[in-house]
Amino acid sequence: MGEHTIIYQPQIIRETAEGLNRLDIRDEMLSRRELELMTSVDAESCAAVIRGLLYLQHQDPEAPVTLYINSPGGEVQSGLALYDVMQAVTCTIRTVCLGMAASMGALLFIAGDEREVLPHSRVMIHDPLISGGAGGSALSVKARADDLMRIRDITAGVIARHSGMPLERVFELTASDTYFEAKEAVEAGLADRIITKL
Repeated sequence: MGEHTIIYQPQIIRETAEGLNRLDIRDEMLSRRELELMTSVDAESCAAVIRGLLYLQHQDPEAPVTLYINSPGGEVQSGLALYDVMQAVTCTIRTVCLGMAASMGALLFIAGDEREVLPHSRVMIHDPLISGGAGGSALSVKARADDLMRIRDITAGVIARHSGMPLERVFELTASDTYFEAKEAVEAGLADRIITKL
């Protein structure tokens, strides 16, 4: 049996007329219009951020939202669903890279209206990867390869649009894992500024 790490989730205790109430710290963050993506990009993590964005837009369609990102990346389709919602809401979205924004996590970070990175954070971009093996008939392998190239065009287009880089340059950079330190991310147009205070 593997060991399970128990992660303590900080809670806030508030005194009310009904007595002491415990709140998840994420509830307090939501009240300040702050969301987080601190895990792999998948259906569950993206759904949580999407729910938060839709709720905050309903509360105030003009007030900005901050999205903190520290993600190794993950599922392209889930990430693109979140990307589409980020583009569709009217709130300005400030993305802040804490630690690492990699792969689909990088695409979501780059897509922010205001993109800030902490001094020792990094951004990593690369082409989409095949998951689950590429077995099957020649036609099914070709279909998967064609779909992967379609996804590659979409993700490179998003990076080019939000960074200002020519598409050809994005394809060169994403051909392998390309890491950008904070200063390099700003110089490449992947981030707007380095910050030292939150």
